[in-house]
Parts: sequence; C-alpha cells; structure tokens
Amino acid sequence: MKVTLIPVTPFQQNCSIVVCDATGRAVVVDPGGEVERIISAVEQLEVSVDKVLLTHGHLDHCGGARAVADHYGVEIHGPHTEDAFWIEQLPEQSKRFGFGDAQVFTPDRWLQEGDSVQFGDETMEVYHCPGHTPGHVIFFNRANRLALVGDVLFAGSIGRTDFPRGNHSDLVRSVQEKLWPLGDDVTFVPGHGPASTFGHERRTNPFVGDRMSA
Repeated sequence: MKVTLIPVTPFQQNCSIVVCDATGRAVVVDPGGEVERIISAVEQLEVSVDKVLLTHGHLDHCGGARAVADHYGVEIHGPHTEDAFWIEQLPEQSKRFGFGDAQVFTPDRWLQEGDSVQFGDETMEVYHCPGHTPGHVIFFNRANRLALVGDVLFAGSIGRTDFPRGNHSDLVRSVQEKLWPLGDDVTFVPGHGPASTFGHERRTNPFVGDRMSA
C-alpha cells in the first residue's frame, strides 16, 4: 500500500491518495480543496479511484469532496453523522475563508465505530474519535500498520478543541483509548504536518503522552 500526500488549501491540509499495490485501486482521503491538483496527482499515479473518505466535516478536509466524487463517479464515505452540522455550513465557511465554492453534500455512507471500508485488496477499519469535532473518525489499515487520523493527533501536538462542539477531554480520551491500543509501531498521517508513530508520540507528545497520565 502506498500513500501520496498532497497539501491543499491555505491551511496546508494533507489530502491523501491511498493506493492498493495489488490492484491499483485507490481512495482519496480528505480532499479539502484544490481539486485540480488532486485529480492531476491521481492521473500521475495511474490509479483508479474507488471512494472518497472523510475524517471530519471541517472545510479544509471536505471542501472538495463533492467535486472529487462527482469527477470519478464514486461515493463519499464518512465522517460520523455528528459532523453533519459542519458539512451544512460549507458554503458559508468557504466564503468566509476565501476557499471558493465548497458544495454541501450528504455522504453516501455515514461511518460508525466498528465499520470498515474496502478498496482493492485493502481494508480500513473505522474508529470514532470525537473531540476535535463530535463526528471525527480515523482510518486504520491493520496489515500495513498505518492510520490516517485527520486532526485528532499531530506530531508533537493534538487537534484544536475550541470549535463548536469540540471537547478537550473527549479528544484526549480518543487518543489514549482508541489510538494507543492499536500499537506503538503504527505510523500515522495527520491532517497537517509530518507523519509520526504512535510510539514516538506516547513517549514525547506533551499533550497526550504517557507522562500525562502517569
């Protein structure tokens, strides 16, 4: 499995193209904007897009979801239904931040804890990780020890919780009770910035590291 990162929007959000090596099938995760750049990257990879996956409903993660899904004629999966109120605000938020035309949409499939998403021969497990937003989910590929965690966890930091319906305690609990048990060897791709591993963050992250709960 290969992951190609495309930082999009003025917020440099990590849109991920995740490819099944065996089949050439792919998913586009969190296409927040700059849709033409995303489509160009897919063409360069010479893969076939199966689905659009969303971790949460913030503009910089899903502002281009409808356009990408329509271009490839595929479904949008995620986030959790608790983020519907964010998706409904996309045009207003897009105008506010000068992002262009972000279209409201209803995901073809809202995701819940315990769901899974398949593309090619790969499976992504879904974990509901509220805190940054109430409907935030993360995607975990157990075979390749890879997680796409959106804005739950960053290298050396965690997601903001000062947005409407954000909750700091919920976010810390999501990291410590949902992410850490997946294993220290798991590499994660955050919504912004460089990748890291859960083990490294447990040892060093000042917000959710093991020393915080000791």
